[in-house]
Amino acid sequence: MGKMKLVDLTHPFHADIPVWPYFAKPKIDTMHSLAKSGVLTQKIDVVMHCGTHADAPRHVMEYEFDGKRARYTHELPLDAYYGDAVCLDIRVDKWGLITAKHLDDALARAGVTHEEVNGMVLVLRTGMHLKFDDTKEYYHYSCGCGREAGQWFEKYKPKCVAMDMQALDHPLHTTMGKNGPPKMNLIGDSGRPITEEYIEKFGIEAYAEFEKDVFIKTFGLEKYMEAYGKLERHGLEGTWEPCHKYMMGNGIVGVENIGGDLEKVVGKRFKFMSFPIRWWLGDGAMVRCVAEIDEDDLNPVPDRVYKYGGF
Repeated sequence: MGKMKLVDLTHPFHADIPVWPYFAKPKIDTMHSLAKSGVLTQKIDVVMHCGTHADAPRHVMEYEFDGKRARYTHELPLDAYYGDAVCLDIRVDKWGLITAKHLDDALARAGVTHEEVNGMVLVLRTGMHLKFDDTKEYYHYSCGCGREAGQWFEKYKPKCVAMDMQALDHPLHTTMGKNGPPKMNLIGDSGRPITEEYIEKFGIEAYAEFEKDVFIKTFGLEKYMEAYGKLERHGLEGTWEPCHKYMMGNGIVGVENIGGDLEKVVGKRFKFMSFPIRWWLGDGAMVRCVAEIDEDDLNPVPDRVYKYGGF
């Protein structure tokens, strides 16, 4: 057994960090410089859901499924984003929707039982972290989770799920598609909306999972309520970030945009450490995510080199 090593699982933060499609980029200004003031002091104006960051239940819902008001960051236990973890190698196609089958397969290859998942931190590695950049490839065309993955998490009860993707949900389950008030329906590489591209590639029945009206038109209201009824009865728009809501509604917190040297721990067990700032009434916060692991158990890969934003 070797000595324990800390592995950074966090994307570097700076003024040109890639941000979610309708977020303003961080503004970093220097208030004092060493030359003029003898000290360096900087200030930051930033959306806390930037780069590698944590989500609290209050981010997406008013009440958790137990009927209690959804908790803010300061109300979560200190170890909410900390604990025994495993990095699951999720093998899913580009733009694919992660299902229970993908999760079961990755769990089996990692040698973890469903019973062990209860109370663990799951780190999902899809490879999207290697594409982290201000690009459509990373945001528009990411793979991602949805209703079925959310129900899987609800069933097996990890304490936290960290993902190497742009969000806890597939992009078409977010406002990048036709969900939520913005309903941006962003333009894809073809010059047409990404919803049209998805339908062309996968068909209307596959796309229906992402848009309530299309689901009902395609499969009927009864089928929709079978699929999304728990969320709808809770006063939530079913197809809008269902994985977020199945997780947060059950007290399972999430971390988005996991990165850094994630490749060193794929398929491994380790101690996951991540702490948001102690933000009163916070909806989430940028975090420094770290894996503590025996150095003899690390995957033999080189340190991550970032090439975006002037690196």
